[in-house]
Amino acid sequence: MQRTIPPFFIAVICVLLAMVTIQSGASVAKQLFPLIGPEGTTALRLGFSAAILCLVFKPWRAFPPIGQRMPIIVYGLSLGGMNILFYYAIERIPLGIGVALEFTGPLAVALLSSRKKRDLFWVACAIVGIILLLPDMKGEDSLDPVGVILALAAGACWAFYILFGKKTGNQGSGGMTVAMGMSVAAIVLVPYGAVSQGAALLSWEVLPLGILVAIMSSALPYTLEMVALRNMPAQGFSIMMSLEPAIAALAGFIILSEFLSVWQWLAILLVITASVGSSMSSDSQDQKSQKNS
Repeated sequence: MQRTIPPFFIAVICVLLAMVTIQSGASVAKQLFPLIGPEGTTALRLGFSAAILCLVFKPWRAFPPIGQRMPIIVYGLSLGGMNILFYYAIERIPLGIGVALEFTGPLAVALLSSRKKRDLFWVACAIVGIILLLPDMKGEDSLDPVGVILALAAGACWAFYILFGKKTGNQGSGGMTVAMGMSVAAIVLVPYGAVSQGAALLSWEVLPLGILVAIMSSALPYTLEMVALRNMPAQGFSIMMSLEPAIAALAGFIILSEFLSVWQWLAILLVITASVGSSMSSDSQDQKSQKNS
């Protein structure tokens, strides 16, 4: 008798693979920084990602009219800002810490939309985690304060990305929305990267890695996440995605040999705890609102 693989199990594997590919892609991208800098790496990632997504989803079929394009533009600019600020940040600080600090964006969106007193505990976990990650100006091995600020700024862009992503959701499918947003980001940042790095972007040493980063950081994980969302509840998906800072820290350790202290691992754990808690709270609120509607 042939056994079929449960859809939920497939979804879990897809989410794990998506997180691994995203953070492995970020690790590969960081190795490009000495060659073309964060701006050149961002240009290659966004340029190739936009091309791949446009070929797959053909967003021009559902392009909104002139009066409804502003949310798409802001969504795309937030996506681009999130990418380049994050790359600037992890140029200065370890990958796992950068992702944990960047998670303050979606955490803030989830927690600020909640009105439950118990959610103050998740806020406290997030605040303590961030405090533990803040640089100690007196320590020799302290984090770069500029890198911390850039990671937090990337988190702010992530928050705008979520808010305006919801506003653009009714203008087409998820794939088309991401393709349009990625195209806006590419239109702005590819010329910036080209002017900054020049002909270095077209070298055969760089181009294959740029394509690899685009596939691992955008095209492949996005496809895996869509498969996962079809086969598991939104709450389970959000909780699993909360593990991303830990996956990033492991990728940084394995690929980039980035070592974290016990306190930094504790801080990442607190951010993950806050993210899991806010995901569970947000899901229960959604279910309650659906019952009342």
